[in-house]
Amino acid sequence: MKRIIAALLCAVLVFGATACNGGKESVPASLADAEVSETTAKPASSGKDYLAGHETFEATSTDLVDGVWADITSNTLRGSNSSPALSWAPVEGAAAYAVYMVDMSTNGFLHWKSNGITETELPTGWAPSSDYIGAYPPEGSTHVYDVYIIALRTPVERLKGGINSQNPKFEEFINAVDTDDAGNTGNIVAYCRLSGTFTA
Repeated sequence: MKRIIAALLCAVLVFGATACNGGKESVPASLADAEVSETTAKPASSGKDYLAGHETFEATSTDLVDGVWADITSNTLRGSNSSPALSWAPVEGAAAYAVYMVDMSTNGFLHWKSNGITETELPTGWAPSSDYIGAYPPEGSTHVYDVYIIALRTPVERLKGGINSQNPKFEEFINAVDTDDAGNTGNIVAYCRLSGTFTA
């Protein structure tokens, strides 16, 4: 009798150990789906870099924290429609800087276009309303917004593209600054790209 009880206990222990190990190795479909959904629901920074191949430099923004643009920069009830603060060290060989901000979750929707910048410290709200419109994605959605700071050898007369509108040719527009007004190429000394999200 003692042998039978011992055998039964042993079988229960073996079965329990196997079931636990199996539980560690396989995840129920519902849990697996939940993990995938959580991962895919978080928007990643934009993979597209329109100026890849040019030299780069570092810049910071006090309005970009942990990959998220501050509310104040948005054109929402939570925001003030103020352009983000930007700061960088002077780039050797640059006579001026240009700034573009584009919604990467849309077809080249432009939010910021400033030209002929000579400062390297732009406080929050620096850009006039003619140059800047804050992020305002559809309610409940998250979009990715990239800011490009471009150091130019020679200032260009104008930046192509319309603020607060779709610009399907944005890649062509931003690359156009590599050619100065006299037609000389190689006008981009270096650039910086800051990428962040905003959720309405």
